[in-house]
Amino acid sequence: MTDVITDRPGDPAPESRTHTPETAPGPGRVDVDLWQLRVDHLAEDDLDPSELDAEERDRLAAPLRVADRLRYGIGHVALRRLLAPRLGVGPAAVAYRREPCPGCGGPHGRPAVDGPPGAPHFSLSHSGDVVLIGIAARPLGVDVESFPKAATVREVTSVLHPAERAEIAGAGHAPDAFARIWCRKEAYLKGIGIGVARSLDKDYLGERDPSALPSGWDVRGVPTAGGHAAAVAVEGSMGRVRTSWLPAAFVTAGTAGEPS
Repeated sequence: MTDVITDRPGDPAPESRTHTPETAPGPGRVDVDLWQLRVDHLAEDDLDPSELDAEERDRLAAPLRVADRLRYGIGHVALRRLLAPRLGVGPAAVAYRREPCPGCGGPHGRPAVDGPPGAPHFSLSHSGDVVLIGIAARPLGVDVESFPKAATVREVTSVLHPAERAEIAGAGHAPDAFARIWCRKEAYLKGIGIGVARSLDKDYLGERDPSALPSGWDVRGVPTAGGHAAAVAVEGSMGRVRTSWLPAAFVTAGTAGEPS
C-alpha cells in the first residue's frame, strides 16, 4: 500500500528532500513529493518576478484576472525554488523544455527540466485557492480543482468514460465526486504529456475499479484544502507520497530556497 504522509497547514516546514537521479527507471516503486500553497494569503506585490524567465514574465504581464496572475506567479516561483537545489543552480537558472507530444510528435508535450540525464520530473497545477506541485524521479502529473458548479458537473460528465459517468451519477452528481475523478483524469493526461487533447471517454480514471486504470500508471487522490480536490499520477508504481504545505513566505521576494 502507498505510504502517504501529509503535513498540515501550519505544521513546521518538512526536512529538505534531496533528489536522487534515476537514469534507468526500473520496476520498483517511485517516491513522490507534493507541495501545496494557499494563494489567498498573498498579493502580487509579494512576488519577485526576477527569478522567472522571459516567457513567464510575459505571461504575468498578459491581461489576465488578478487571481489568475497570482496563481500563475506563485506556482512558477515556487516550482523554480523547489527545483533549484535539486539541480544545484539558482532559481533563475532553472531551464525548461517541452518533450515531444505522444500524439503527433510536435514540441508541445509534457514540460520538463532542460538539464542533464536523471533530472527530476515535475508537474504543476493551480485552481481556486491552491497551487499543487509534484516532483519525482519518473514522469508524473498533478491536478487540483476547486469544486465546480452543478451545471458544469452535468455538462462535462457527459463526455467522460462510461464507468466514470456511472460513478458520478451514483454519487448524485455531487461536485466533490466529479472533481475527484476529473483531477485523476487530468493528472494522468498531464503525466502522459497529451492533456485534454486526448478523448475524455477513452481512459478510465475512476475510484472504484483500480484494475481498469491505464496500464503502467499509478493514480492517487491527494488531501488538500476544503472545497478542492487533487490527484497525482505517476509512471510505474508509487512508493511513499508526501504532501507538504509550504508557508506563504516561501514564494515572497528575497526568500529563495527550499524549506528545511
